[in-house]
Amino acid sequence: MVNKKLTSKQKPPPNDTISLRRILLVDDDPFILTIIATWLKDAGYEVKTVENGTDAIETLPVFKPHLVITDLRMEDMDGIALLKKIQKYNSILPVIMLSGSAEISDAVRATRQGIFKFLTKPVEPDELFRAVKSIISLIGTTKIDTEFAPEIIHQSAIITNLLNQAQRVARTRSSVFIGGYTGTGKELLARAIHRSSHRSNKVFMAINCGALSEQLLESELFGHEKGAFTGAVRKNLGLFQAANEGTLFLDEVGDMSPSLQVKLLRVLEEGKVKPVGAIQNVEINVRIISATHQDLETAVKRGEFREDLFYRLNVIPLYMPSLAKRYEDIPLLIDHFLNMQAEKENTERARFSPEALEYMMSLPWPGNVRQLQNVIEQCCVLSLFPLIPISLVKQALRESENKFQTLTKARYEFDRYYLNRILRIVEGDLIYAADIAGCDRDEFKHLLAEHNINVSDFCLHLKKDTAPEGDSIYLH
Repeated sequence: MVNKKLTSKQKPPPNDTISLRRILLVDDDPFILTIIATWLKDAGYEVKTVENGTDAIETLPVFKPHLVITDLRMEDMDGIALLKKIQKYNSILPVIMLSGSAEISDAVRATRQGIFKFLTKPVEPDELFRAVKSIISLIGTTKIDTEFAPEIIHQSAIITNLLNQAQRVARTRSSVFIGGYTGTGKELLARAIHRSSHRSNKVFMAINCGALSEQLLESELFGHEKGAFTGAVRKNLGLFQAANEGTLFLDEVGDMSPSLQVKLLRVLEEGKVKPVGAIQNVEINVRIISATHQDLETAVKRGEFREDLFYRLNVIPLYMPSLAKRYEDIPLLIDHFLNMQAEKENTERARFSPEALEYMMSLPWPGNVRQLQNVIEQCCVLSLFPLIPISLVKQALRESENKFQTLTKARYEFDRYYLNRILRIVEGDLIYAADIAGCDRDEFKHLLAEHNINVSDFCLHLKKDTAPEGDSIYLH
C-alpha cells in the first residue's frame, strides 16, 4: 500500500545520535522504503533497504544492523515470520514493525512475539524517530566491548550474538547456565562473564563435578572439619567459602549425584553452607555459573536431575555452539593456534596447504575447538616442512578421533586424577588413601605404580598449596 501522506519534504528531527548506527529497512512498497530511508539517512543513520523478508535474512550477517524496521504485510514473508527468523539469528536484535491496517490483533500478535515497537501507517516522522531514538539509546548502553572475551576467537554471527548476550548478563546478579558440547569453550565464557561482573576483583574458582567421587566432591564444595571422616587430617573450607564474594564455576554439573543435588539446592536457597562434620552453617555470597554437555531438560524428565535445582541454575541460559555451527571461525582459530604453537616452541610459523585447509573446513570436529587445537599442535610437531600437507592432517585426525572414542584411555586418565586428589587430601598417607579408595594397601600401591605416581611428591605440593601436575585439567 502506497502511503501518499509520506513525503520527502518532511524533515526529521535534528540528529543528536552519538555514533552512526545501522538500520535495516524492510518494505515491499518502494515509495515508503525510499521516504523512510531518506529520513533516517538525513538523521545520520546508516540505512540498508530490502523489499522482502528473504533478502532481509540474507542481509543480516553481512550488514549486521543495530535495528530492523519492517512492514507487517508483505507478500513472500510477513513481518511476524520475519521476526521469528530474526530472533533465531539474534534473539536481542530490536525490531520495529509497521502496519497499515492498525488492527489490534496485529499489535497483540507482534507484542507476544517480542517486537520492540508497533507503529501504524501512515507513520508520523516524530513518532518514528521517538521510537528509533529510544531503542538506539537502549542498545547504546549495552555496546559490546571487544575486550570482553578476547580468548574466544571468532568472526561468526552466532558467537558475536552469544558474547553480546553474555556481556549484558555479566553485570547482573543472576545465576548463569552454559550449555554446549565438550570442548566448545564453556569455561572461557564463564571467566569472561566473571571479569565483566561486579565481582571481577574477587576470586573465580572452577571445579569439574564429573571428575570426583561423591565424597570428594562434597568435601571440595562444602568443606569439612578436621576428623570429619577417615582421611580428614586437616580442616578444609571448601570452594563455596573460598569463592565467597566471587564466582564459582560448576562444570559438568549434570554428573552430580542426587544426594549432592539436594545439598547444592539447599545452599542456593539459603545462602549458607554447612561443612561436613560442622555444627554451624556459614553464610556465603557466591555467584554460580554452571555448565554441562548434557541435556538437563531431558535429564529432568527422566528423573535424573532435580527440577527445582535445574530452575535455580538455569536462570539465564547461554549456549556455546559446536564448531560445526561456526565453521566460518575455523580459519581464524587455525591461524591463532598456529601462532600459539610457533611462540610456544620458538620456531618458524607453520601453515597448511590449500588442500589441507579446505579439508579442515569440511570436517565435523566432534571434539570441537579442543580437538582442532590438538590436531594443529600434532601437525606442527610432526611436520618436516613449514607447509603442512593434507596427509598429516588426516593422520592427526584419526589419532584424535581414536583418543575421543577410547574408553580405556578415558578410564586411565580419570583413575590417575582420582588417585592424585586422594593423596593430596590425605597428605600422602597411604593407609588413609587406600581406605577412601576402598582397596587394600598393596592394591593401592599397585595402582600408584601403574599410573607412575610418587607419594613423596605430595607433601611438597601441599606446602606450596598447589595440586600435583595434571589436576588443573579438572580443578582450578
